[in-house]
Amino acid sequence: MKRLAASYLPPITLAFRSGTPMHQQLSEWFRRAIVDGQLQPGQRLPSSRSLADELKISRVPVMSAYEQLYAEGYLETFVGAGTCVARSIPGRTPKPSGTGPFDVTLPSIENHAPRRISRRAGLIQVPPQTWLNNLGAFRIGVPALDQFPASVWSKLVNRHSRKLPIELMAYGDPMGYLPLRVAIAEYLSTVRAVRCDASQILVTTGSQQALQMCAHVLLDANDRAWVEEPGYPGARHALVRAGVRLVPVPVDQEGMDVAQGIRRGRGARVVYITPSHQFPLGVTMSAARRMQLLNWATRNGAWIIEDDYDSEYRSGGRPIASLQGLDIGERVIYVGTFSKVMFPALRLGYMVVPKDLLPVFFDARDAADTFSSTLYQMVMTDFIREGHFARHIKRMRTLYMERRTALMEAIHKQLRDKLEVIGTEAGMHLVALLPPGIDDVAVSIKAASKGVSARPLSPCYVNPPARGGLILGYGGADVAEILDGVRKLKQCI
Repeated sequence: MKRLAASYLPPITLAFRSGTPMHQQLSEWFRRAIVDGQLQPGQRLPSSRSLADELKISRVPVMSAYEQLYAEGYLETFVGAGTCVARSIPGRTPKPSGTGPFDVTLPSIENHAPRRISRRAGLIQVPPQTWLNNLGAFRIGVPALDQFPASVWSKLVNRHSRKLPIELMAYGDPMGYLPLRVAIAEYLSTVRAVRCDASQILVTTGSQQALQMCAHVLLDANDRAWVEEPGYPGARHALVRAGVRLVPVPVDQEGMDVAQGIRRGRGARVVYITPSHQFPLGVTMSAARRMQLLNWATRNGAWIIEDDYDSEYRSGGRPIASLQGLDIGERVIYVGTFSKVMFPALRLGYMVVPKDLLPVFFDARDAADTFSSTLYQMVMTDFIREGHFARHIKRMRTLYMERRTALMEAIHKQLRDKLEVIGTEAGMHLVALLPPGIDDVAVSIKAASKGVSARPLSPCYVNPPARGGLILGYGGADVAEILDGVRKLKQCI
């Protein structure tokens, strides 16, 4: 192959006072120049001596840079011709054929192949959600982070970090750290009336991963799944990305209308439901509806995904028992998370899997991301075992009742003619319905510009609702922030 004569190089600028070694600066400069097409395939470079003289530096860094680029395949040497840009490097600009080094070219930007993505990836298009940019009033799903016992947690982290056994530094069990699974099983059996043992507990990286695994393990493309209307958008996204057809089932004061689901969604394989504290409306599924749903699932061989995301916080008495605890046919997959009780960045959730499904869920977990952080699982185990978890829930239950009361009183005082409050019995949020005709998304965007995170209700529906509203979280906002947030909301409505 014919080689180009040595030519002048583009200006090389070196940062003599930089902490980056000189040979590394030269290597990066030549690499960029070759990739950008400033130096063409086959082009001869100055000798290390002449380049060092030109740059007024030692010859050693130049030789080191050339050796590195040669090892990476950017340069090649010829006897009697010196160092050249490797001929295998594709040229950046198209040239007529037969011109030697320019025979191998990259297409111009206009001729690039389409940048394809899967159909599945294009199924979910989430518009900008400016109401998620703020913490405080009224961001949903965020607990009282300033009240978390961080000092206790830090001590437990330090305890395990200082003497982490070698075997626990390796790959962990996809099902999760066994002592944590035992602790979770005992907690769920006692507090949530869940029927399980530690072998059925699968530790996940949050509840969203659990929903994604359920979608891929239980459903095939074009299978039908009931979802609450309105309901949790994250569950809808997980199902749709798996190619599932959604059957929206209306929610009333008793929870999901099972009779409507049977009429609308015959042949459905899965039901996704939040029975203890329906998201977002906050209602509790009645006992009659629960039994009706379980009987239907058993007769039809359908699976029920029970998302029990924040049932620990209930203002009227003890938390409602789980749907899974009533299930004698083992049709329920129970999903829980520590994000709402502890803090979202912990990224720990869990599932209770029917025993006959354990092998397939084990494989799904292993294929997803193998396992969750063993260190945090160990710390969480001690946090539960030593009583910190129960004490924290008790303190937060009282705090959230105070914050809920402050929010309801502020709305009644300033916005009672504009907002109708529902869903106040449990959890860390409530819903405020807007007057008919008011665009809840527009209100949310305007509130976000004032630093208030008021999530619109309408995106929680599959079909457009007759009336919009705002989902107002109070868990992460103190009373002063709540009062200021309501005042700002009044300006937006």
